[in-house]
Amino acid sequence: MNWKWLKLVPWIDTRSLYLSRTPHGGNLLDVGSSDGETLRHFHEMRPDLCFFATDIEGKPEAYPPNCCFHRGDLNKESLPWEDATLDTITCMHLVEHLDRLDLLLAESFRLLKPGGQLYIETPHPKTTALSSVCGPAVGTFTMNFWDDLSHTKLVSMGALAQLARREGFVIKASGTSRNLLFASSWPFFALLPSSRQKLTARIHWIGWSAYLVAQKP
Repeated sequence: MNWKWLKLVPWIDTRSLYLSRTPHGGNLLDVGSSDGETLRHFHEMRPDLCFFATDIEGKPEAYPPNCCFHRGDLNKESLPWEDATLDTITCMHLVEHLDRLDLLLAESFRLLKPGGQLYIETPHPKTTALSSVCGPAVGTFTMNFWDDLSHTKLVSMGALAQLARREGFVIKASGTSRNLLFASSWPFFALLPSSRQKLTARIHWIGWSAYLVAQKP
């Protein structure tokens, strides 16, 4: 899906709805940018934004043009950008990989402008009770939380909210992250053979991810 079409209907996707509220021409940092898929979608929808990214590894060659990339480890390293320079920070499926969350939250609070927001998404606690994908596709798609060998711990939204408040954030929203188009396609895929499209539809149908929005006063 090319996210430029989500400009017209951002409410279809939790992430695109959040992105639609970012100020025009603002600065967005994606923490844990990985292979750049999320950043590329963000750029498709909001080419007006200035993009920044950080990851312990990352693939900056796959990021949007002129994206400012920093390679670093948020378990132990601060970020290089100046205080109060960012309008929004996104953190997609990173917190479950970190040994500590205090540095991530402290750095996010420092970097955001007053009124700036932090969006964090992570697997929902329900994912620990899901069955792994069966058959020949077993191990190729993360359905149960522990299918991903790099997951270190489950992070609930309640615990994350408490940590964010300690840093000075105000919690603005939390809930289940979904793409409604993908979720609504699940009944169609349910009886079809296993495929990546089918599994993607299922995780959006069941609400595999939880999210939190925190704002710097």
